[in-house]
Amino acid sequence: MKRLHALAKGLRRFPTGIRWQMALGFALFTLAALALLWAFQIFLLNPFYQAIKTAEIKQVSAALSRCLDDPQLVSVANDLCVRTGATIVVSDELGRQVVGYMLPYKESLISGLTRREMAQLFEKVNLNGGSYTQEFRYAVPGQGTARLMVYAITVRTPKNNNRMVVVEAEITPLNAMVETLVAQLACLTLVLLPLGAILAAVLSRRIAGPLTEINEAAKRLGQGDYSQRFGAQGAREVTELAQTLNYAADELSKADSLRRELLANVSHDLRTPLTMIKGYGEVMRDLPGENTPENLQIIIDEAGRLNDLVNDLLDLSRLEAGVLKLEMARFCLTQSVREILGRYDKLAGYSFPFMAEEEIYVVADQLKISQVVYNLVNNAVNYAGEDKTVFLRQEVLGDRVRILVTDRGEGIPGDKLQDIWERYYKVDREHRRAQVGTGLGLAIVKNVLDLHGGTYGVISQVGEGSTFWFELPVAPEE
Repeated sequence: MKRLHALAKGLRRFPTGIRWQMALGFALFTLAALALLWAFQIFLLNPFYQAIKTAEIKQVSAALSRCLDDPQLVSVANDLCVRTGATIVVSDELGRQVVGYMLPYKESLISGLTRREMAQLFEKVNLNGGSYTQEFRYAVPGQGTARLMVYAITVRTPKNNNRMVVVEAEITPLNAMVETLVAQLACLTLVLLPLGAILAAVLSRRIAGPLTEINEAAKRLGQGDYSQRFGAQGAREVTELAQTLNYAADELSKADSLRRELLANVSHDLRTPLTMIKGYGEVMRDLPGENTPENLQIIIDEAGRLNDLVNDLLDLSRLEAGVLKLEMARFCLTQSVREILGRYDKLAGYSFPFMAEEEIYVVADQLKISQVVYNLVNNAVNYAGEDKTVFLRQEVLGDRVRILVTDRGEGIPGDKLQDIWERYYKVDREHRRAQVGTGLGLAIVKNVLDLHGGTYGVISQVGEGSTFWFELPVAPEE
């Protein structure tokens, strides 16, 4: 056992493949099981057998001592003698036998004791504290040395009778049995060792094989090959790992595609105002009379658009990184929406009707919630229909308030409703410059509302428009 432990400890020091580790581990387990089997069946057989026989003798004595005054004592003693093969004698303090049973084909030591010898034994047991055990050895031709175990106890019955219960049992030599077991275990070892080696190889191949393939595919995935697919085979845990990695590969592929699209869109959005600023600046520098307020206003507007785009990118990165702290305060959400819509009055041709039956207060970061409303209105303006009307409505649903922003634009297909909140995502996949906003609004809305623990969603039908909404808890009255 010490050698097996040292071998296992040495194996842990060397990083080997899982297949070899499993094979060696199974081989060590087989060797350990065989070693324990040899130890228990050969070397510990006699101690176990003697302990069992000793416990059996004491149980017989205890069973007899409970019914010494019972008329059923004779039948109980007879049953115990037949069942265990033990010789049973019950006597009084004068050595007179009350009950005596032994199997006819066995020799007995205590059955040949005289009345005087039984009385002397009674006194000896009493002096020994009420119990006495002794072993006797004798030679058995062809079987070695046999042993007789004598166990005696003295008991005062409920009727104040003094009784001695003596039980004698033969401890049979196990030499022949040990030899038989040695032969059987030798054959069993010769069968189990190659069988264990084969089973270890099969199991290691079945379990470690898929893991090796997953490992190689994961390396290629880490190098940017998102087309990798992991085979779902083998054990349940290996199958679940393969399914998880396939999901991760799909998500990474999607994120990479959306990242590339974002870079393309942001590059376009950055290039357009920069080109206009540069172009109008060169015109004002090179052409006399072009230094007009209109041209300066275009430069200012494009610089503002560029600033908004950079700010939205920074806000989105801080929101997703979780480093943005909320400044929670109680404010009137209804009045905040009205003030935001008042800033859209200069947007020519658009109208923003707002329906609210009462003033509702919430506890939130007013600046960030205003950003949510701005982005939802900007998104509705970009996709508004020919009527150029964006409808806003406030609803109170129990202890929550819902703000709805509706446009009558082209709508969103049902299979894309779950994706529009994701970063980098565009429904039409065709970049077009927004009239208002930067195109990152819905991702910012999602992150801000997640920070507040709010809920949000969209209801849309192609050709009829879309309704974006969000909910916040109503603040308790002061």
